[in-house]
Amino acid sequence: MHIQWYPGHMTKTRRMMEETISLVDIVIELVDARIPYSSKNPDLDELAKNKFRIMLMNKSDLADPAATAVWTKYFEDKGFRVIEMNALKGTGMGEVTNAARELMAEKIEKLRKRGRINVPIRAMIAGIPNVGKSTFINKYVGKTTAKTGDKPGVTRGKQWIKLKKDFELLDTPGILWPKFEDQQVGLKLAFTGAINDDILDAQTLATEFINHMMVVNPECIRQRYGISFDTIAEPHEVLCQIAEARGFKLKGNEPDLERAAKILMDEYRGGKLGRITLELPEDITEMLAEKEQREKEKAKADRERKAEYKKKKN
Repeated sequence: MHIQWYPGHMTKTRRMMEETISLVDIVIELVDARIPYSSKNPDLDELAKNKFRIMLMNKSDLADPAATAVWTKYFEDKGFRVIEMNALKGTGMGEVTNAARELMAEKIEKLRKRGRINVPIRAMIAGIPNVGKSTFINKYVGKTTAKTGDKPGVTRGKQWIKLKKDFELLDTPGILWPKFEDQQVGLKLAFTGAINDDILDAQTLATEFINHMMVVNPECIRQRYGISFDTIAEPHEVLCQIAEARGFKLKGNEPDLERAAKILMDEYRGGKLGRITLELPEDITEMLAEKEQREKEKAKADRERKAEYKKKKN
């Protein structure tokens, strides 16, 4: 399943972020705690390389707490201030302003000594589509300021939000990156709903999810649907069992796999399969090592082709 989704408005968003990044002191990025690496936009590391960084691990209530702790340390070691949160319930919300003030304390003191007081902290809020950014802002501000929606890509333009006299927030539309380095990243984004379901095949997505869960946590599927299978079972057969268990039938008594697929993904996203994290730092290390090896092999093949061409030309 090849996934690529980069609507035109996201290109405009990236350009806008490049133009406005100089106006902010801090970049606050929301990631999905179930897929912290895959839901983190790598473009921001270059755009915000000279800015303070706060990472909000949203939907932490849906992720494995032990895995979230591992990810927190991973990103803290890279210089991020990490806050676990649940934007819907407001958990962790109060830590954001405090963290921003702590990061800016030295700069604010220097400005105060130069006679500049009440200079507001300016932060940019960023995140991929459907990660909960608008929900966070609405809860953070205390009123419905940013639009929210079940489908990715609702926020379309930038907007400054004044929270207090000393804190201003620049909201940006959800943004992905033009090309996923690894298709596993695209799949995990699709699993959690960050990519519009309308462009995906439900059955293929569900079987890919089952295949991933065979490694991560097959027991959660067995328990949720009361079915039995081993970890070498065909994902399609597992989906058939889910349809049978739920009584989803088509004419001719055939299992309704489309309905079963949509129910499986909806229930995963709603936390009904349990608190499941789909990746760990060690998985990413392995993925990056494989990527490096592929690049080395490609570079070697390119050199050999050039040498062969040069030899023939001479």
